[in-house]
Amino acid sequence: MKIAAFQMHAVAGDVEANLSKIAKAASDAAAGGAALLITPELSIPGYGAGDEFAALASSADGWVGERLDAIAREAGIAVLAGFAEQDGASVYNSVLFTDGNGARAVYRKSHLYGDYEHQRFRGAPPASVLLPFGGLTLGMLICYDVEFPENVRRLALEGTDLIMVATALPRGASGAFIAEHLIRVRAFESQVFVAYINHCGADNHFAYAGLSQIAAPDGSLLAKAGAEDEALLIAEIRPQDYAQSRAENTYLADLAGSAARTSR
Repeated sequence: MKIAAFQMHAVAGDVEANLSKIAKAASDAAAGGAALLITPELSIPGYGAGDEFAALASSADGWVGERLDAIAREAGIAVLAGFAEQDGASVYNSVLFTDGNGARAVYRKSHLYGDYEHQRFRGAPPASVLLPFGGLTLGMLICYDVEFPENVRRLALEGTDLIMVATALPRGASGAFIAEHLIRVRAFESQVFVAYINHCGADNHFAYAGLSQIAAPDGSLLAKAGAEDEALLIAEIRPQDYAQSRAENTYLADLAGSAARTSR
């Protein structure tokens, strides 16, 4: 299955501008043969929306779901986008997956990063949100979540083929290390595909690292964006091509075997 990823320069607080960018990327991705488009963390309101998040929040079944459904349906492609999710008095940093034809899934970020997020969002308990799509099992994480190996390993042990990571990685030495090294290690150590999709450019709060990438189970890169500009990445996800990597790197099987021996 071909997937697409949109490294995006979101406009902080401008939902219409950001939805327009996502719709254009969805159309372009579908024209390139992709069945799925992944966009960054909080791509709909813009990660830099700050104190506007509460006013821009929506339930998954509200206007956010309706607008993303329409984009996916019109382009003929599934879409994953980040949004501020309203649930009662709480606002979550979430992503919504929709195929435009009734299939939806929502994941809420469990590991909030820094005062900026803790002051504006409620953290969710760690959870596995898995869904079948295009012959694959998809999993979801958001930004800081992927930096905890336990989250990736949990999804891998539950049968995930591709982990979609919507992120808002800031520019700097640590951000470059995460993008250049850690993501490939996460893919390798759990023998899964990892699509790590970031913002680029800057807003009033942050400058973003870009460097979006799609990593394969053997640690290689199937696609990578630069640090500065918007980019649409397209890659083919073929788990069968990595049988040798799984045979050589038996972490998951050995971990399961160790757990079984310990429990006896």
